[in-house]
Amino acid sequence: LKINVIIKLNNRKILAGIAEVIGSPEKIIDLTVAIDKLDKIGYDKVIEELLSKGITQEAIDFLSPIINLKGNNDEKLNALKATLANSEIGLKGITELEFILDSYAVLKRKTIVDADITLARGLNYYTGAIIEVKVDDSRSVFTSSVCGGGRYDDLTGIFGLPNVSGVGISFGADRICDVLEESKGFPDFSGVSTKILFANFGEQEALHCLKLASELRASNINTEVYPDSAKLKKQMSYADTRKIPFVALIGSDEMNKNIITVKNMNSGEQFTTDISGLIEKINK
Repeated sequence: LKINVIIKLNNRKILAGIAEVIGSPEKIIDLTVAIDKLDKIGYDKVIEELLSKGITQEAIDFLSPIINLKGNNDEKLNALKATLANSEIGLKGITELEFILDSYAVLKRKTIVDADITLARGLNYYTGAIIEVKVDDSRSVFTSSVCGGGRYDDLTGIFGLPNVSGVGISFGADRICDVLEESKGFPDFSGVSTKILFANFGEQEALHCLKLASELRASNINTEVYPDSAKLKKQMSYADTRKIPFVALIGSDEMNKNIITVKNMNSGEQFTTDISGLIEKINK
């Protein structure tokens, strides 16, 4: 499975520094919630929202070039250093972000990592790095986030365990599936099918079959054990519908003798063997 992505990075301290230098440190939540919507609602709507939250036009005029920063990561961070020169917390955020970028560069990975000052994720428990992974794949019309998270130093205190820092991320499984389906990124399983089904005659028999199934799987033989002790006719019909070529029939007699009765679903032939013989037969 492979989806081409771009990793977006920011730091909560940088956002706090921006709120500080525009003279509205108490508006940090309003600021982050608004600019985090930039991709969704556009620049003009973000400005409208900031004004509605009581952020002055003068502050917005100062903020505008920060939101619209262009260039590579070094150029953007150098511009931020000048803008946040009088903000201790903002400069600390830049230092932390540079550390992550420099560390990533050492790994020499091909995935693009972009310092994005508008990335906020709208959650006020982040205290450091903010991470978002977005689709960057020409095969897909989806460009939304498929993974996100960040650094938090105080979150565990809410649950009675203060002073424990951490980093957490979450994956959007449904979005990942949408992208893979739309971009035809799922592996081709058309040539992969079950080779043998163990019929289920009861709890003890099923447990015995599971052990044998494990040995077959270790020999790269795709194996199923029917999930419940339904009528044998139903189990055989399942094997026939799925075009499973062999069905193993193991009752108490087979268990006691440590043998396996097998039905060839194509020829109708039925034979008895042990696990080694079964592996040899299926792999012919």
